[in-house]
Amino acid sequence: MIARLTGTILEKHPNRVVVDVAGVGYDVQVPLSTFYGLGEAGAPITLRVHTHVREDIIALYGFASALEQDLFERLISISGIGPKLALAVLSGIDPGELIRAVGTQDVARLTRIPGVGKKTAERIGLELKDRLPPAASMSPAGESPAGGDTRDDLLSALVNLGYQRPVAEKAVDAVLKKSPDGDFEALLREILRGMMK
Repeated sequence: MIARLTGTILEKHPNRVVVDVAGVGYDVQVPLSTFYGLGEAGAPITLRVHTHVREDIIALYGFASALEQDLFERLISISGIGPKLALAVLSGIDPGELIRAVGTQDVARLTRIPGVGKKTAERIGLELKDRLPPAASMSPAGESPAGGDTRDDLLSALVNLGYQRPVAEKAVDAVLKKSPDGDFEALLREILRGMMK
């Protein structure tokens, strides 16, 4: 089983990356959360890998962090959730928010993930409720659930503007710590001003 790959990026697409390891290209499917943190073609890369074996295929799923991989493996252990849907879940919600949504049984938030219906969302909530780390350890100090939606909107806006997700997350969290009740437009302007310095 392949558990980790270190090499250079040969090709990069939103849902997959080809990693060149000593002349061998590994086609690895990745969630958007991992994709946004990757460099461009030719950049060095290290991915944690889940090797998924079926009768007709061997597929590699890559993750930037242990938490993403852990969530992926917990999701595919749920009956009716395969690797593709698990990747879609991780692409549609950041790990900390997924843990909060499961912890609070927020079915409405889970159903906003593309490809996740009400029954699947309820199953995810039920199956993972007691098997995930506490949500408190995942959220920045003082962030309220209401601030979660603003945070998501700010992250989405920055990623759409071309900023890499890890950079965007740091900037958003720093601004939300200073102004947790600010409105979206004012917060976005403040973040962009800070990033242009």
